[in-house]
Formats: sequence, structure tokens, C-alpha cells
Amino acid sequence: MFKRILVAMDFSTPSDAALDYARSVATRFDASLHLLHVAEDPYRALYSAEVFVPEVEGLRDEILRDATGRLNDRLVASDVNELHATVDAVIGTPAGCIVEYAGAHEMDLIVMGTHGRGGMSHLLMGSVAERVVRTASCPVLTVSESCVNAAKAA
Repeated sequence: MFKRILVAMDFSTPSDAALDYARSVATRFDASLHLLHVAEDPYRALYSAEVFVPEVEGLRDEILRDATGRLNDRLVASDVNELHATVDAVIGTPAGCIVEYAGAHEMDLIVMGTHGRGGMSHLLMGSVAERVVRTASCPVLTVSESCVNAAKAA
């Protein structure tokens, strides 16, 4: 059923829990595991007709190197040896990049954490997980912060 599982990581507690869930699913279905971090472009919010901000040489490369290192730090030996885990980091808009990456790499499942924001916070910030669920061409498993808290309490 699932042969290629994408784990969208933002380095939060829910995304770490999503990685744990993805490991379980990958093991059960003998699937490969692929971790992805999408970093926002550090200059995107600064561009406008009235403002010019010079780009710092190598900043984007440094962001990607850091993210790749943090993804690799989350892998254990069995992820690499048994689940054939890979890591990748890109710069872009999170929801769109996750969906595009999943399609381009023929992922069968996306697993991601969600912060479970509601009310005004959700209205102002939106939800990356919600946009991924609405636009992905494969199933999406979300792991909320409340699931993480419930697992810790048990």
C-alpha cells in the first residue's frame, strides 16, 4: 500500500512525533522514509517596491546546510539501513513545496505534525497541514500536538 513515505519536518515537537508515526508505518509496510524541511525564503517578506535589501551571499545555502544537518540528526541507524531514509531541504512556501515534492518523488503518503492552532491564530496564520491535506494527491496523516501530549501522559 505505502512504499514511499514523506515526512514534512519543521523541527517542532509535533513533527518529531510525526516522524515516529512514519517510522511505524514504514516498518509495517516495508516502505522507504523521506524527510523534507521547507525553509521560508529569508528575503521573501523583505521584497517590495519601496525597499531594497541586499542579499547576503551564501545565506540560503547556510540555511539549507543547517536544515539538512538537523534532519540527519533525527535519523537513527535503522532509518538508513532498513527504511532507506533520505533527507532533503528546500527553500520555498511550505505547503506548496511539500505537495510538489510529494508528487515529483511519487510519494504514497505524507506524514506531518500540526500545531492545532484555532481561532484568530489559525485565521491569521493559516495551516500548512490543512493546505497540504486539501491539495495533495496522496493521503496525508497529521499528528497534532494534543496527540503528542496524550502519548506522554500515558
